[in-house]
Amino acid sequence: MKTHSSAAYTHLVEANLSTKDLKAVVALSQTKSFGQAALLVHLSQSALSALIARVEAQIGARLFERTTRAVELTDAGNVFVAHAQELLRDTQRALQAISDTVHLKTGSVTVAALPSLAASFVPKVFADFSQCHPEVRLSLHDTLSGPAFDLVRDGKVDFALTAADPKQEDLAYEQLTEDRFLLICPEGHPLGNRRGPIALEDTLGYPHISMPGSASVRQYINADLLAKGLHFTPVFEVDHIATIGALVREGLGISALPETAISLLQADSLTKIPLSTPGIQRPLGIVKRRHSPQSSAAKELEMLIRASLSRLPLPSDHK
Repeated sequence: MKTHSSAAYTHLVEANLSTKDLKAVVALSQTKSFGQAALLVHLSQSALSALIARVEAQIGARLFERTTRAVELTDAGNVFVAHAQELLRDTQRALQAISDTVHLKTGSVTVAALPSLAASFVPKVFADFSQCHPEVRLSLHDTLSGPAFDLVRDGKVDFALTAADPKQEDLAYEQLTEDRFLLICPEGHPLGNRRGPIALEDTLGYPHISMPGSASVRQYINADLLAKGLHFTPVFEVDHIATIGALVREGLGISALPETAISLLQADSLTKIPLSTPGIQRPLGIVKRRHSPQSSAAKELEMLIRASLSRLPLPSDHK
């Protein structure tokens, strides 16, 4: 019997059979009547008889013993029907899974985002999405700009929310908004008594606190000052926005940060000063692989993120 089972299953896999073929065989095995089975699979009796004969020819075994009074399964037929029913169930589960994914009932979306974005507006967007699509699993990588591009390139995230980087031309970047830089200083700092904007280069006489060179925040500051022939040398370089805020509050320095980053700090104890025109604006946008299709869930989440980013204040809003 084991030999029959193995041989029948091998033929079942290798034969060019459709789900219609499998359903016809299963229907005949259950009804034991060509007339009743033909009705179930919407075929004429002659068409069903021809279909069964073709299936038997393809697998190289008789599935049914036909008499004038009954239709009975052979040993090979019993094995075939067992596997056919299993394949039909798997096919139905696969189709249901695809339907669920298309209709956002299941699936997953993974996003990379700058830490300032991951800790500001992204959680609210995730919450809104999860409320509408609770069965879709969301994942978030809060990471700096360089690693975010790498995650997209390696296919580890569906898309990334980050600053522009002209060195990543193999990926598709679309700017959605801008994030302007402000200067923050502790209460009682001499710069806090100023009225109106200040040029960043005019603050370099005071100790600065900033992020490392790999962070987009630092890169935009470096580029702005380098264009003016100046070199930026902060007294502290730290990885986390919260650490910058704590150091500034303790009077250890001042810092130029984007507004999305400042929104994460206990800003009530800090003085915020706009930078003189043109100031520094950090583009914020979405990064995706070129010519790579997105799942319905990823498209839906991207749409919500776009809407949320479009509501972030632009530099022109602060004139």
